[in-house]
Amino acid sequence: MDLHAMKELLANACRVLAFGGQRDGIWGHVTLRLPEGDRFLMKPHEMGLEEIMADDVITVTLDGQKVAGHRKIHSEVPIHAEILRARPDVNCVVHTHPAAPIVFSALGQPMLPISNEGCLFFDSLPTYTGTTDLIREPERGRELAACLGQARAALMRNHGIVTVGQTVGEAVMFALFLDEACKKQLQIIQCGGAKFVSSPEEARSKGRKHGGQMGDGRMDTAFAYYVRELKRQGGAA
Repeated sequence: MDLHAMKELLANACRVLAFGGQRDGIWGHVTLRLPEGDRFLMKPHEMGLEEIMADDVITVTLDGQKVAGHRKIHSEVPIHAEILRARPDVNCVVHTHPAAPIVFSALGQPMLPISNEGCLFFDSLPTYTGTTDLIREPERGRELAACLGQARAALMRNHGIVTVGQTVGEAVMFALFLDEACKKQLQIIQCGGAKFVSSPEEARSKGRKHGGQMGDGRMDTAFAYYVRELKRQGGAA
């Protein structure tokens, strides 16, 4: 995939997240590792997720320096730089601020295997509690990366979420699925709590079937559907 195609892919990731209800003004960002490994593409600051086109995408080093592009860099670049540094299996990082996961994170409750989406995360959904503020310092980025560990997603208490994937499709779909899992569990809480949940064994089986394994292409197929839907609506990059 050439550089322009990678920028288009990242722009469509931003637009799919916005389409999925995760836009938050000009905040939130997505990154995609470049083949050389020490640089990545990034959604720029001062633009909403739904606005991003390929020409807006910037290039950033793992040291947090912008080296290409005419747009401004986000101050929370350490989220992406330190996760990409710590996780060579990861090529895409999403950080957004969907309402349901923020509310859910403030409750301090574990994710339960209530829904298909919940089965993806009940076994491994760490919560970063080092700060609820912006992650602008490399040391905070390293703390977040350590909290994430080998998981596919983490809650950032009272702040937002971070999701990762070997591909753009994985990171984006995990962000959408995590939001949906939190919404459904919050609804259950409002109804007095769950009387029935999947057993751990069944939940792990459902999680594998619903979310696949990193690199197997299942989430890329789901992501491609959303891109097609955006194109039908005239919103793809």
